[in-house]
Formats: sequence, structure tokens, C-alpha cells
Amino acid sequence: MEFIDNKAARHGLSRWIVILMVAGLSACGGSNDETGDTAPLQNAAPNAEDATPVVVSADLVLRGGKIVTVDDNLADAEAIAINGYLITAIGSNEQIAAYIGADTQVIELNGRLVTPGFIEGHGHYMSLGRARQILDLSTAKNWQDIVNKVATAVDKAEPGEWIFGRGWHQEKWDSLPAKQIDGVPLNDSLNEVAPKNPVYLGHASGHAAFANNAALEAGGITDATPDPDGGTIVRTADNVATGLLRENAQDIVEAAVDAYQSRLSPEENDRLMRERVALAGQEALYFGVTSFHDAGASFATIDFMKKLEATGDLPVRLYVMVRGESNAEMAEKLPSYLQTAEGNDFLTVRSIKRQIDGALGAHGAWLLEPYEDMPSTSGLVLEPVSAIEQTAELAVANGFQVNTHAIGTRANRETLDIYERIWEKLDVSGKDLRWRVEHAQHIHPDDVPRFGELGVIAAMQGIHCTSDGPWIPSRMGQARTESTSYPWRDLINSGAIIANGTDVPVEPISVIASYYASVSRMTNKGERFYPAQVMTRMEALKSYTINNAYAAFEEDLKGSLTPGKYADIVVLSQDILTIPEAQIPMTEVDFTIIGGQVKFDRQARLTAAVL
Repeated sequence: MEFIDNKAARHGLSRWIVILMVAGLSACGGSNDETGDTAPLQNAAPNAEDATPVVVSADLVLRGGKIVTVDDNLADAEAIAINGYLITAIGSNEQIAAYIGADTQVIELNGRLVTPGFIEGHGHYMSLGRARQILDLSTAKNWQDIVNKVATAVDKAEPGEWIFGRGWHQEKWDSLPAKQIDGVPLNDSLNEVAPKNPVYLGHASGHAAFANNAALEAGGITDATPDPDGGTIVRTADNVATGLLRENAQDIVEAAVDAYQSRLSPEENDRLMRERVALAGQEALYFGVTSFHDAGASFATIDFMKKLEATGDLPVRLYVMVRGESNAEMAEKLPSYLQTAEGNDFLTVRSIKRQIDGALGAHGAWLLEPYEDMPSTSGLVLEPVSAIEQTAELAVANGFQVNTHAIGTRANRETLDIYERIWEKLDVSGKDLRWRVEHAQHIHPDDVPRFGELGVIAAMQGIHCTSDGPWIPSRMGQARTESTSYPWRDLINSGAIIANGTDVPVEPISVIASYYASVSRMTNKGERFYPAQVMTRMEALKSYTINNAYAAFEEDLKGSLTPGKYADIVVLSQDILTIPEAQIPMTEVDFTIIGGQVKFDRQARLTAAVL
């Protein structure tokens, strides 16, 4: 970690910069409106007691564009100046010209849109990297496509070598095999193409997996193996395991996977981990992501990330949630893992992730009423309420945020109840703690106002709405779907803060795709999913910038283009605030800048590819 005195950085030389910008160059005369129109700049003299500020040449200037600050106290502008890793000033082209010196790098925007760097509000960083190392099943059109991919991988593998894949989703296939249970095939065809190789294929949601017989055998699953708490081993009518493992049942086979991978040498494991970090970073930068809320890492993984940060090898800024550790382990170690931002920081650790239920697609989301297409269940409880309550108490004692995965209507209600009980028990202000509900997909109308009233942040994913929309009614029925699913407008109107993301690798990390979903609710079938709940374009932009910064206690560092904040910036090919809605998905990221450094340049990448 680079230990730079943040206070000194903001109140030394940059003190004069902020005075010059706010009081002289582009005073707070306007604010961002829905179309992002530039408000007129105002001029005012610095306070008489202050000496005349000195304009220092900038390291980097972007000029000739539409700069949307996402700061309600600042007008939009045409140009921006950067020194080191901080924003120096914003204003008109003429005003910022004063900052251009002989050594200043200048990027000509040519009218393009500039916004704060996008913040991925909920994703799985190392899982994204790993997903690029294994079979990508996200584009499979049917089960046979998957079997073919596995067969090709087996041809290249040694006997006994595991075959891994991720990303399949039966609801998105164009057809199903004749032999299937609960809409998922049996593993017969996998057994045929991989009789000597364990095959383990993760569902797109991460809440189910499919295994061939060799993998089931490796995990010790037999016809007599009971379902674990919070999980299901799906079986035929004859009690034979089909290969589908829901929720916590995955842990049985994953224990065998861990044993298999533990045979790697420390050097090989380190190489694979570093490759995952690099692959995830490349993809994030391509889509304009400058900060990433990593929804779950063990203490061991955090230790690895600390090592990379110390050598400058983290590609994007990470806000990491502690995950997968027992309450006893956290009681011992949380104090030593608390890590808030200092200087040009790329790693912060100050939150804990818990998971009360599963996913709707796997019938694991915990509902207030039974599933429409599986009336025998109302979902699964993955972690006991009492355990989450104990975690919440530990969090308060150690200065950590609590972020609880809750998808179903009952899961959301139970999570809000847990938060209220703990706050009352410990006599603390819940609003100051900024606890979050991760996903918050299906909320009973009675519980929607509670988010705003309690100050609980809804960490949602716009793209989930339009990706899942076509099949959600099959799980919950039309009436329940309309009244509970992704109620963004109702949440915003109640005063709640929505943090946006993609849950990558569950969905692609494309911010533009999730932004488009947020403002249109247009599914891939060309139908709008209850469009009364859309966000406005500025609300959606804030959900990806300042709201996510607030959700990580970092709104003083990032999330808006404000002098003194990090120079984390995205340049887009189109103005997503004003272009026709249907054109939004065609928008591309032209530049991604982190801490004043250009980390992604689309044109340079295209040129290099041609050469």
C-alpha cells in the first residue's frame, strides 16, 4: 500500500487548486440535470485572506468534451486538469488552457462524454479471472453445445484431470433434452464423453452446478447421500443423482475440487492467481470500471491482494468484503484486516458478506410464498439467521459494514429485521453504518419503504432484471412478479440509495449493458419488464458512480469529478444521457483512466491489433 497523507494531499498544493476551481474558474453555479446540459460557469474572487493561488501545469488535461461531474454542487464543463492521482480543476477549454504546460499530456475529446470512472457495485473479482481460465458456457444455446465443449476439452486432457466450466443457464437455451428434471438434463451424455474425467460445470448464477458421475464419485455422493442443510442433490424418481447440485450441495463436490487443486505447487498456484487478477483487470478496464466491489474474499485471498497492492500489481481499485470465514475466525482477525483508503489506494477492506438465501433461477431464493412452478418449496436458507446476527454484532464492534445477500421476498424482510434488531440491541444508528442488502431483487411492497427509512443500501444489478425478466413469472407468477421484482422507482421514491453492478461473472461486466437495462428494462426478447420502475438516465449514472462510492464510505475520494478527488475517469464514444435510448448499447469506452494514468485506450488497442 502506498501510504500518502490524504489530508496533506488535499490541503497542501491542492488547497489552492480547489480554491481556484470552485471560487474562480467554475463556481457552483449550476447542477447536473437529466440531460446533462452544461450550466453556465460563474466567476468569483478568492477570499481576501487567501494569497493569490498559483496555477501549476497539469500532468494530464482532457479538453473539448462534455464533462458530467455527477457533483450536484458543480456545473458540467468542457475540460479537466489532473496532477498526480488527483483532479486539479474543471472548467471551460479557455480556463483549463492555463494548466497546459510543455510536459502536459493532452487528450482531445472532440465532443465526447466524460464521466467519473464506473464503480462495479457487486461482482466477484477472482471468479471473473477464473471464468476466463475455464470453459465459458455462457453462450451455449442448448445442452448439446455444452456437451460438445466438454468433449473437446476431454480430448486435450489426461485421464483423471478435472474439466471445469461456468456460465450455463437452462432458461436461456433454445431447447431441452427429452430426459430432464426440473428443466435441467441428466448427466448421461457427460458420462459418455468424459468417463474418466471429473466434470464440474457452474451455473451462471453460481447457485447451482452440474457434475458427471466421476465428479459425484470424487465428492463421495451416492444414492444414499442426504441433502445438506441449505442444499439439494437433485435425483430421479428412482433416487439416482442427476448431476444437478443446488446451493450448499455444491460444497460436497467442491471439497473434492479443493483437494485436487491443493496438489498444485505454490509457484503454480501463485501463477494462476496472478493470471486471474490480470484477466479480471483487463476486462474491467475495457468496460470503464475503475473500482470494483468484490463481494466475497477469504482472509487468505485478501493477504494475496495485499501483496499485489504493495508491488503495484492490482489493475483496478478493490473494495473487498470478507467472506467464507467463521464468526470465531472473524472475532480474532477482523481488527487486523480493517483497511480504509490512504493516499492513492487500490485496496480497502471494511465490510463482511453474508448470504441468507440462494438464487431464484435455482429455486433457492427464500420467498414469503411457495414457488409457482415448484409449490413444494419456498426456497432455501443458506446461512442461519442466528449466525448472521452474530456476524452483525462483530461488525459493529470492529467497524465493519454488513452486506447480506438476499434475493427473495422473505430473505429481504428477514435481513431488514436482523439489521433492526442488532441496531436496537447495540443502541447504534443504523443510517451511519450504511449496511447493505446485496441483490434485493424481490421485495414485498410493505418492505420497500424500510430501505429508505433505515438507511439500508440496495446493492442491485440492473442487468439481472432484463436478463432474468423473461422467466421470472414462471417462478413467481405475473401478479407477484409485478408487485415485487426490481422495484427501483419505488425504492428511489422512498429515499433509498441504489448501488448498481453486474454480479460478474454471473453477467458480463459491461456497465453500458447494465446502464441500458436500468433506464429501459428492455429484455432480450424486445419487451419491457414493468417499465414503470425504470431509473432516469442521471439516476442510473449516479448508481454506477457516486452511489457506489457512498456504499463503500468513499464518496470523499471518488464517484464524482470534483477537484481533490481521485482522477478516475471514463471517456465514452456517445453521450448516454442524451442519445436515443436504442443507441445506448452501442456506446463504447474510449478511455479508462485511474489515478491520472490512462489504463485503457480503445483506439491504441485497435491500432495495435491491426499491426
